[in-house]
Amino acid sequence: MVEELVTAGVGLACAGAVYFMAAARVVKQYERGVVLRLGKLASAVRGPGFTMIIPGIDRMRKVNMQIVTMPVPAQEGITRDNVTVRVDAVVYFKVVDAADAVVRVEDYRFAVSQMAQTSLRSIIGKSELDDLLSNREKLNQGLELMMDSPAIGWGVTVDRVEIKDVSLPETMKRSMARQAEATRDRRARVINADAELQASKKLAEAAAAMSDQPAALQLRLLQTVVAVAAEKNSTLVLPFPVELLRFLERSGLQAQAQTAQAEAERERVQPPAGSTAPEASPTPEVPGTPEVPRTPVESGDGIGPLPQLEELPEAENLP
Repeated sequence: MVEELVTAGVGLACAGAVYFMAAARVVKQYERGVVLRLGKLASAVRGPGFTMIIPGIDRMRKVNMQIVTMPVPAQEGITRDNVTVRVDAVVYFKVVDAADAVVRVEDYRFAVSQMAQTSLRSIIGKSELDDLLSNREKLNQGLELMMDSPAIGWGVTVDRVEIKDVSLPETMKRSMARQAEATRDRRARVINADAELQASKKLAEAAAAMSDQPAALQLRLLQTVVAVAAEKNSTLVLPFPVELLRFLERSGLQAQAQTAQAEAERERVQPPAGSTAPEASPTPEVPGTPEVPRTPVESGDGIGPLPQLEELPEAENLP
């Protein structure tokens, strides 16, 4: 009798242990347990810790309540200004109602992924290229609103959505690079022109100050020579003052004016071609000076043929 009771007790203990092991469940801190009893949702969602279910009748599904990071595959689309781009993003979401996440949607992760891809393609078609490149904050908020509306009914809330990268065609990249280069070139030219204008104003003021003191120009020239010589150059180039060139030019003009004036005076004093020249006064004779025969040229009788070499008298016959 005692042995039968012991055997029955051991059997009951074993059965109780098996039942306990089959009914015991442990829910982690970041999880919630959704119990379906005979296919029907139980009223309460099991919180974290130890819990029991009825084996064979209840079926518990654990739902992760942590924030899930889900990358969205790159989606190719055409923007509103007809530019083909590829955009990928990342979605951060979490489950706020475990019962709705189990009952209302088959797989909430897959549903959120497909909704993110669809919303991303839709936002690409509604936006321009400049918005995708520079105004991502606004696009991220638009994506979050588009995804959060249907996700609320699934017991899921979208924490944030961010566009990771925007891939452009190579031709568009080159066009944008040329545009940016042209813009920077225009800015550089405007800045350079402004600097030239300011420098010209300062140089005009300096020239006006130097014009009152001509020695200032020479001092400035010497300062330039000192600055050039400080570089240990073997060749020194001295600038030629422009004022000296102007002085030489004025001197040349004055010389030409004086020459023209002298020629005019000479033409005014010279007699006309038809008038006879005044006779020359005879040269007074000096006593004791032998008379020298005059040639036809000296006597004014006219220029005759010059004597040949053979007709010249001998040296001792000369007077």
